[in-house]
Amino acid sequence: MTIIRYGIEGGTGTGGQHLPFARATQAGGFLYVSGQTPMIDGEVVEGGIVEQSRLAIQNCINIMEEANYTLEDVVHVKVVLTDSRYFQSFNKVFKEFFGDHPPARICMVCDLVVDVKVEVDVTCFRQDRV
Repeated sequence: MTIIRYGIEGGTGTGGQHLPFARATQAGGFLYVSGQTPMIDGEVVEGGIVEQSRLAIQNCINIMEEANYTLEDVVHVKVVLTDSRYFQSFNKVFKEFFGDHPPARICMVCDLVVDVKVEVDVTCFRQDRV
């Protein structure tokens, strides 16, 4: 089995900090996308939970597309919210993206190391990549 790492040069976090991990790793038909927050070029995009959720999910999609995976290939999503009151709003955004092909999911509430409202990671699978 070959392991392919995407973005191993590392991304940029807040304050220009080098991030020492891959954006995604592909192995045995699976693609594991690292947690994505509502950031562009290392800068947090301000906004409410709806705007931040859309951007965090879109950041995952951008990485998936780089590896030639689609939303239909998503089998599991992990979501971290910083406030339980965001749950219903996040679900509405989630349905915008995954309504036709919902994956399994976990959603938890805890502090994040970046001052954002949400972080999302996805796991994808494609049989033709096994």
